[in-house]
Amino acid sequence: MLLDFFNTVANLKNIPRQGWIDKLGIEKPESVSDHTFSMTIMAMIFSDLQRLDTLKILKMSLLHDLAESVTGDMTPSQISKEDKAVLETQHMTEILKNLPSELEREFLELWHEFQQNLTPESRMVHELDKLEMVLQAKIYEKNGFGEIKSFLDSAQNQIQNIELKEWLRKIINQ
Repeated sequence: MLLDFFNTVANLKNIPRQGWIDKLGIEKPESVSDHTFSMTIMAMIFSDLQRLDTLKILKMSLLHDLAESVTGDMTPSQISKEDKAVLETQHMTEILKNLPSELEREFLELWHEFQQNLTPESRMVHELDKLEMVLQAKIYEKNGFGEIKSFLDSAQNQIQNIELKEWLRKIINQ
């Protein structure tokens, strides 16, 4: 069972970030795994700096896109936000069944907390998802890949944390 879980996790290395393909025409963009790693490092730093529950945030960050190992990285142009949430929750429930029951329960609770986006930790993870996206967009822009305005606008509309807003400004202006 654990081996099935680990294989599912490893599959994230093979799932390209669809937005970069669709909006920038990048043939071989970063993988979901690449994004998750970068975002989780950011989560570790900002969570500690803001004295949040870093362990919870790290786990939530590592889990936040795990369902995409089955569904692929679906964009808003492919599926509604509501339908995506239902589909990902179904797959996440199946993926987590491969863990010992105490971990299955804990991670499913974290997943639901992330989806509901009501706690300081879940809001931090959602906002870091956008902040990391902007960091990657700026890297792609520096390498000559297309117009990134839609990515910047999305992040500016969704990031509310004062410190993350300041970092968003720094990243955009770099």
